Amino acid sequence: MRRFADVQELKTVVGQVLGESEWVTISQEMIDRFAEATGDHQWIHVDRERAKTSPFGTTIAHGFLTLSLVPRLIDEVYQVGKVAARLNYGCNKVRFTQPVPSGSRIKAQIRLAEVAETPKGVRVTSEATIAVEGSDRPACIAELVAVVLPES
Repeated sequence: MRRFADVQELKTVVGQVLGESEWVTISQEMIDRFAEATGDHQWIHVDRERAKTSPFGTTIAHGFLTLSLVPRLIDEVYQVGKVAARLNYGCNKVRFTQPVPSGSRIKAQIRLAEVAETPKGVRVTSEATIAVEGSDRPACIAELVAVVLPES
């Protein structure tokens, strides 16, 4: 876990990999709960029997489930002090480059791409590369944007 005193200190590491999160297991229960929350009940995610006959041999996580875990994983990699709030501003680019089978473990490598002052706060852009344990290819690569509101 890297800790930065404030946004000004964070600016000094733009372009650097800040670190990696811990491993998180993507359980079938997690996939099922995501399906319930989103209404996305596509069989490849929730039908265990049918998924056995798929090219993956099991159910796979929703791509957006993987993406939705990124804020949790980022929080394991770094923290910035003197921040009143951090708001999700969106994504510039997201690619789901391979499936995440149920029971797999994932982790994120976080690279700080940009820190820019704006009239409403500081825009922080980071790149998350989501690895699947035992695979050479990442499952997801996402460029995420947050707006950080420094304490007054």
